[in-house]
Amino acid sequence: MGDELAQIAEWRASVDELVTDCCERWELRAGEPYVPGACGHVLRVECADGTPAVLKLFWPHREAEQEADALERWDGEGAVRLLARDDERNALLLERCEPGTFLSGAADPVGVLVELLPRLWQSGEGFRSLEAETEAWVADLHDDVALGFIRELAPTQGGQVLVNQDLHGENVLAAEREPWLVIDPKPLAGEREFSAASIVRSSELGHSKRDVLYRLDRLCSELGLDRERAKGWTIAQTIAWSGGSDYVESHMQTVQWLLEDA
Repeated sequence: MGDELAQIAEWRASVDELVTDCCERWELRAGEPYVPGACGHVLRVECADGTPAVLKLFWPHREAEQEADALERWDGEGAVRLLARDDERNALLLERCEPGTFLSGAADPVGVLVELLPRLWQSGEGFRSLEAETEAWVADLHDDVALGFIRELAPTQGGQVLVNQDLHGENVLAAEREPWLVIDPKPLAGEREFSAASIVRSSELGHSKRDVLYRLDRLCSELGLDRERAKGWTIAQTIAWSGGSDYVESHMQTVQWLLEDA
């Protein structure tokens, strides 16, 4: 972890130079940055023809390495459009969402996600598999509950589609081209039930046992998902993603509520 933090800090020190390079290459006018993420630098830009856009630079890591591929696969269908990519600089030029408010503030966010998910379940061909991703989790896991679900679920999956590991209440934004568009995907090829995990634990959509089970039940009922598999994937991935995060307490509460659900 220490080496990784040092690498991210070194990358951040080069961000201004990368922004300049990308603005010159794509003829962009740089504007105000957004709140920085853990491994990204995102800012408002304007294209040469006056079109508003977003420039995203990111430190390369496993979960985000195929973000551009996913956006290309979706081609604007329920997600922001990819306008250009520079794989050498890990840079993406993206459609800008305006007004850009979070889905978590919508009247019925789960209903929006129920409509979006089938549109996002396109072919997973060419993407890192969910089973391979679980192998990376297992290398750092010492939790028997999570390991048990992974060993049960990973080799017995149903049909493979493009799934998003990080679809939650603040990774879907209000837009003009469509009412809501997905941003910042972390794509995998896996079974549909896995898609529920990040939504079920999305504390931005309400954090109580009732909220968590409501999201699980509604997603599975309206999308025809196997509830036990969706619940198992949520438990496994939530535990795997809790290590070193700022959300350990809320993640572990979610896991406990799901384990209590008979």
